[in-house]
Amino acid sequence: MQRRPDVAAAERLAAAANAQIGVAEAAYYPTVSVNVQGGFESSSLAKWFSWMGRFWSAGVSASQTLFDGGLRGANVDQSRAAYDATVAAYRQTVLTGFQEVEDNLAAQRILTSEAQAQDEAVRAAQQSLAVTMNQYQSGIVSYLNVIVAQTTALTNQRTAVDILGRRLNASVLLVKAIGGGWKVS
Repeated sequence: MQRRPDVAAAERLAAAANAQIGVAEAAYYPTVSVNVQGGFESSSLAKWFSWMGRFWSAGVSASQTLFDGGLRGANVDQSRAAYDATVAAYRQTVLTGFQEVEDNLAAQRILTSEAQAQDEAVRAAQQSLAVTMNQYQSGIVSYLNVIVAQTTALTNQRTAVDILGRRLNASVLLVKAIGGGWKVS
């Protein structure tokens, strides 16, 4: 399930929403900034690069919001609610993935037993066709009976091919549901 792109994307969205809670809680702390400026200043170009023409300043400032009317608390609550929503979406994505895997495994199992039963029907229809062909060649039955036996055999073969196609389709969907091919490592 970890190889599925939808599960990985939902997991990363949940992690990002969790990080946003930290960003919202960081608003409770004061903002500290360090400013450094420097340059050259002179009225004549010749003195511009001398020590007298240079200037610099440095400073530290801190600011703290004293009253925000509950804005920071509301932002934290909003971030937590967004996190809860993304976690719920992540869980739903994982459950959907498990459902797809289980559905395709069940389809494989059911279609395998269907294919075995249909193979038996194909063999029986072919035997019936052979018997009817022998009876026609002996002159016991009309050619209409041969056509009915051929139609039955062909219908059973077409159903067997249809079941095979559905089994192959379920195999492809199972590989897709587990996030790719099988790797032993």
